[in-house]
Amino acid sequence: MTTANTPNTHDLEKELLEFLEERTGTAWDADTDLFDAGGLSSLFAMQVVVHLEKTYAIAVRGADLRLDNFRTVRRMAELVDRLRVPAAGGRHG
Repeated sequence: MTTANTPNTHDLEKELLEFLEERTGTAWDADTDLFDAGGLSSLFAMQVVVHLEKTYAIAVRGADLRLDNFRTVRRMAELVDRLRVPAAGGRHG
């Protein structure tokens, strides 16, 4: 369920595209391979990870730090969606 403080995937993509455009000075498409297009370096990708963690209250760790999760804005939005969902059997409150 989406609340006012929890954007849906489309809104996530829009916010991420705005963030990237502000930082790079280039408008991107949600499916553009940002590494191949020169929009992300490995250092900037780490800044994006920090942005995602702070903005969406998630923790990107371990296997989720794969470059493929950050290759496109769409994949980043999917990662955020996946990490925001509480794990089954996880702690409450």
